[in-house]
Amino acid sequence: MGDAYVTTQEDRGAVTPSLAEDGPRSAAPAGSAGSNGSTRTWTSRARLGSPRAPRRPRLWFEILLIAVSYWLYSLVRNAVPEQKAAALRNADRVWSLEHTLGLAFEQSVNHAVNSVTWLIVAMNYYYATLHFVITIAVLVWLFRRQPGRYGAARLVLFATTAVALLGYYLFPLAPPRLMHGGSFIDTVLLHETWGSMASGNFKQMSNQYAAMPSMHIGWSLWCGLTIFALARAPWARVLGLLYPTLTLVVIVATANHFWLDAVGGMVCLAFGYAVSYVWYGSLPHRLPRTVPARRRPGRPRVPHRPWGRVAPRRRPGPSAPAASRPVAPRRSEPDHPAAAVPPTPPGA
Repeated sequence: MGDAYVTTQEDRGAVTPSLAEDGPRSAAPAGSAGSNGSTRTWTSRARLGSPRAPRRPRLWFEILLIAVSYWLYSLVRNAVPEQKAAALRNADRVWSLEHTLGLAFEQSVNHAVNSVTWLIVAMNYYYATLHFVITIAVLVWLFRRQPGRYGAARLVLFATTAVALLGYYLFPLAPPRLMHGGSFIDTVLLHETWGSMASGNFKQMSNQYAAMPSMHIGWSLWCGLTIFALARAPWARVLGLLYPTLTLVVIVATANHFWLDAVGGMVCLAFGYAVSYVWYGSLPHRLPRTVPARRRPGRPRVPHRPWGRVAPRRRPGPSAPAASRPVAPRRSEPDHPAAAVPPTPPGA
């Protein structure tokens, strides 16, 4: 049997549109490599019934889910007790570990970038805004252009954020700008910008000792990998890789995180991908790009007619018996034209 064989109607609807829309790459022969191999792998696992089949997302449900999830995340994150003494001790330990590794460069980057006013102010606003703007933009793009992969990618993001809450509780960590004797510069306070919810007038609204892991890195890396894996334009894929790299520079330059906090964010993201893989049986970019629209039970499927409405065909009635059919008399014709009677001349 060929690779496109599926055993259920749901699997057939999930795989076939991907083969139709992805172009010649997905329609390659069975022995070819590439996206057809990934579709074959997902289809084989789908036959076993273990992974959850992708579904078309609903707009109202996704808006409600994201809003409630972020509200719960903020509530739980800020409800974690601010263990100031433990957070400062952990910050000293992290700083000492980086010195031992010979990679304690945060303070140098912080002072160097702070010497360029326009650059550090731009980074403050970058830290405050793009963390949310880019993440929401990628979710919207997935919802509109990659509906078959949206659910799995969203699950990665949610699982990453959920496990980060556990890190905030188990390992309270003060950011470098709050360390005693660290000589770090709080760029938000110095330049009077609103680049951090944990600085200035907003410090009472956020837990200042939840620096490990860094969700700025976790979310930006999720965005970058998603764009790199699914975007077709080369420039978009390059920007996808540059975004988490620039975010790492920003969180270090503004003294909001150690670089080890970024490692913690990467570990959380790996956990999120593992959860999505277990649930869907594949990584998000290997799932079908589109899925069939949901139909209400009991409603017949109406075939698509691209040329407008077509008049229904009339079924022919039962044919009459041959004996009852009226037979028209045949007109006799002469065998020879000469035998025909000539017309009567006028006046005769």
